[in-house]
Amino acid sequence: MTEEREARGNGRERPSTAADRRGRRSGPAPTGDTRGGRAAVREARPARVSPFGKLARFLREVVAELRKVIWPTRNQLVTYTIVVLVFVSFMVALVWLLDFVFAQGVMYLFGT
Repeated sequence: MTEEREARGNGRERPSTAADRRGRRSGPAPTGDTRGGRAAVREARPARVSPFGKLARFLREVVAELRKVIWPTRNQLVTYTIVVLVFVSFMVALVWLLDFVFAQGVMYLFGT
């Protein structure tokens, strides 16, 4: 699939290294720099992006992540919903029972 993207040439190729993903050069710093390579990293940083640009990028990434989700079928959704409702009902009954038992115990010990 990566070859298809590169063949299309739409500029959305995946970075090959972690340094490339961060927007830095993965190779050594230029030798003509006397400041220890700091300027090379600073020059390689992308330009500042407006808040609207950041929001647009965030929304594009959200949509891309949602496309990766494996959505349940209707049958699975109904099954999961029934399981959750039965479990919640059981837990509510258990908590009610414990509350009732402890309340009766307190009433027995301390009376009215």
